[in-house]
Amino acid sequence: MMEGILDFFEPTDIDFTPSENGVRKLGDSIRIHSRNSMPSPIGTRIAIIGVKEERGTPNNEGCENGADAVRKYLYELTDIDTPLEIIDLGNIKAGDRISDTYAALRTTCRELIAGNVIPVIIGGGQDLTYGNYAAYESLEQTVNLVTVDSRLDFGGDPNHMMADNFLNQIVMHQPNYLFNYSNIGHQRYLTDKDVVELMDKMFFDLHRLGEVNGKITDAEPVLRNADIVSIDMSAVRGSDSPGCGGAGPNGFYAEDMCQLCRYAGMSDKLTSFGIYEYNPFLDPRGFSAHLVAQMLWHFIEGVTLRKGDYPIANKETYVRYIVPMSDHELVFYKSPLTDRWWMDVPYVSGSSTKYQRHHLVPCTYEDYQSATNEEMPDRWWKTFQKLG
Repeated sequence: MMEGILDFFEPTDIDFTPSENGVRKLGDSIRIHSRNSMPSPIGTRIAIIGVKEERGTPNNEGCENGADAVRKYLYELTDIDTPLEIIDLGNIKAGDRISDTYAALRTTCRELIAGNVIPVIIGGGQDLTYGNYAAYESLEQTVNLVTVDSRLDFGGDPNHMMADNFLNQIVMHQPNYLFNYSNIGHQRYLTDKDVVELMDKMFFDLHRLGEVNGKITDAEPVLRNADIVSIDMSAVRGSDSPGCGGAGPNGFYAEDMCQLCRYAGMSDKLTSFGIYEYNPFLDPRGFSAHLVAQMLWHFIEGVTLRKGDYPIANKETYVRYIVPMSDHELVFYKSPLTDRWWMDVPYVSGSSTKYQRHHLVPCTYEDYQSATNEEMPDRWWKTFQKLG
C-alpha cells in the first residue's frame, strides 16, 4: 500500500550534485524522486513531501511553489552528524478540487505514519494541516495538535475551509479524535477575544508570543506532547523572513524558530510535521527559503536526538516525586536520560482507552516547583478536565 502513494507525486525539478570534496551535504543522505528515479519510502525514517496547493490561501498567491525553492537550499546544507534514512517523495500534484488534494495528503500521511515514517510537509497553505490531521482517523488514536502561528485560525464561514479558519474543521470534525490543541506564538492584537475565551472553555492551550519570546525553553513541553506540529511562516518576524503573505513586524526570531523545530523533532510522540505559507514570489533573495531549509535541518537533527524516554510504558527507571496538595496528590516523573519532567494525571484504566496515552503530561521543573508551593500547574488541570 505504501508504494501506491507514489501515484500522487510528481518529481522535483531540483538538480543536486553529490559532494565531491569529502564534506557531506544533507542531499547526499536523501533518496530523491527525480525524473530518472522513483525510490520506495519503505524502510525510511523521514519522508519529505511538497504540496503544490494554494487555493485555500488566496492572500498568499505563489506559495504552491515553495517546496522546490526550499529544496535548493536544504540539499546543500551540511549533513546531520547521525544521518537518517530520508526520502524526498517530490510534490503532491494539486487535484481538480482542493478536497482532492486534501485526500491525497491524507492517504499519503496515513500510509507513511502506519509504516513508522515521519511525513515532513512543505506547503502550500496551512489549510493542508487538515489533510495531515485527517490521516489519523483510520489509525484509531486521539492526537495532540500544536500550531506555531501569529493568529488563531478560527472563524469565518464554517462551511468554507480556508487557511485562516481550517481549525474550525479540525475541532468540529466527527468522529472527534483531537485530544488537545495548542498554539505557540499568537499575537493578541491579531486575535479575536471571543476565540481566546472559546479556547479556554475547551481547555486548550494558548501561549502568546510575549510569553515564550526570550524564554523559548518554555515551549519544549508543549512540543514534546504533540503528535502533529504545523508551522505558519507568518509566526516569524518579517525582517527575518519576508517570504510570507502574512508576515508582520513582530514574531519569532529565526534562531528561535529553528530551536522550536529541534524541540519538535526530539519529541518521541510526534509522528508528522509541516511548514506552510512560504512564498518564493515574496522572497527575491531567498532568505525565507534558506530559513525554512534550516528549520527542516533542525527538525531532522532533533529526530536523531530522540531518547525514547516517553515513560508511558515503563516508569520504574524514572525518579518519582509525590507532592501532596489540598485536593489532589500530584505525581511527577523525571527522566534519568534527559532530566525532562512529566506529570501523572489521574486516569481510570479501561474507562476510555483512547485517552490512555495522554495521561502523562510533559512539564517543566518550574511546574514541579509550583506544585510544591501549593499552586496547581495549569497543564495538569486542563488535562484532568479532558480526561474526566
